[in-house]
Amino acid sequence: MLPPSPVPTVLVIDDDPGIRRLMTSFLKLEGFAPVTAANGKEALAYLRNGGVVHVILLDLRMPVMDGWTFRREQRRDPAIADIPVVVLSGADAEHAPELAAAAWFDKPVSVSQVISVIPRLCGDA
Repeated sequence: MLPPSPVPTVLVIDDDPGIRRLMTSFLKLEGFAPVTAANGKEALAYLRNGGVVHVILLDLRMPVMDGWTFRREQRRDPAIADIPVVVLSGADAEHAPELAAAAWFDKPVSVSQVISVIPRLCGDA
């Protein structure tokens, strides 16, 4: 008998605490294990210290380290470069190809829309 599959972990990176709470609630209801970071710097520290994540939900406009910088740093680090990223942003959609995101949603976004893409990005998790 195989051990049960781990619950897919989703990292929500957004400076808005309300959005982090909302996404966390919905992700839990859908059976995911959410973790959060208020900016890219926090997220990189979490990932580089062994945090296991299956999908990242990324805001672009944040203080300390914005989503653009986070994504550049993530892509440079072989240990975390392959984690799929879903961008949630109210701006800069014309630059989406530069981020090589798995999906892009303009804010305001339907939480159910975002959650609907996560299972296919989690692979075998």
